[in-house]
Amino acid sequence: MAYTNNLHIIYGDASLGINGKDFQYIFSYEKGGLESLKIKGKEWLYRVPTPTFWRATTDNDRGNGFNVKAAQWLGADMFSKCTGIHLTVDDHHFDQLPVAPINNQFSNQEYAHYVKITFGYETTTSPTTQVEINYEIDNNSHITVTMHYFGKKGLPPIPVIGMRFIMPTQATGFEYDGLSSETYPDRMAGAKKGIFKVAGLPVTKYLVPQENGMHMDTNWVTITRNTVLNNANHSNEDFALTINKTNKTFNFSCLPYTAEELESATHIEELPLARRTVLVIAGAVRGVGGIDSWGADVEDQYQIDPSQDHEFSFILN
Repeated sequence: MAYTNNLHIIYGDASLGINGKDFQYIFSYEKGGLESLKIKGKEWLYRVPTPTFWRATTDNDRGNGFNVKAAQWLGADMFSKCTGIHLTVDDHHFDQLPVAPINNQFSNQEYAHYVKITFGYETTTSPTTQVEINYEIDNNSHITVTMHYFGKKGLPPIPVIGMRFIMPTQATGFEYDGLSSETYPDRMAGAKKGIFKVAGLPVTKYLVPQENGMHMDTNWVTITRNTVLNNANHSNEDFALTINKTNKTFNFSCLPYTAEELESATHIEELPLARRTVLVIAGAVRGVGGIDSWGADVEDQYQIDPSQDHEFSFILN
């Protein structure tokens, strides 16, 4: 029997639905992740969020050959392989996913306080390693997301360890509590702490498009949109999604392009028409260097060691 603020659980043939007041979430077993994130009737996902390992290379990266050394991570960024899914609803852990025909035992009146679903991934690198993304949903509709990268010796250096969210339309802007302007691990000294509002999705106009727009040490970021893909649900009113820190701050970029789109363009006019919002929430970011563009590598303390575990988390609401 349902009670106030409980999560309504829908055991689909190949998916898990979680509904509540003003929100609907769908986790796809086939696509290996969160397929739909709808809040107050507005969809926030255009693609299933996936682990991301690539940031577009810079002039400094190309100068020291990092783009060649790290090339495996570009493939791992583009192609995710889901290898396992684990589901717990309240205190019941499913030994087998409740897909068809097992889900026939459930009614449309299934409720719970808490859901935890974990997706395991294997990287397309040599050697391979594992990544887990864990979603925990409470009866306040908050989703706590935790990503764990399992370190492995023998892997090349990593540009970034994070998650990529592609949203259906362009954001009108974002506001965040963190460090001023664009920052990277080796570009933080001149930044000021505060709350900052950014109009649109600005892209630094380098002659050759490259990595830009990262914001380090963030407490929260709120992304605002006013357009949707569904013409029947069209509205010019602003609606927003907020990402909050858990016990530690996070890093993020919010751009109209993926890292691969930036990487593929050799001149700014080759970038495609901006139509989406690409949000990257990162737990670890490689520095951008800048000592020179003719061979000097990023200093050791600003590199990401692929043999070490990395974990970060944040809250969607």
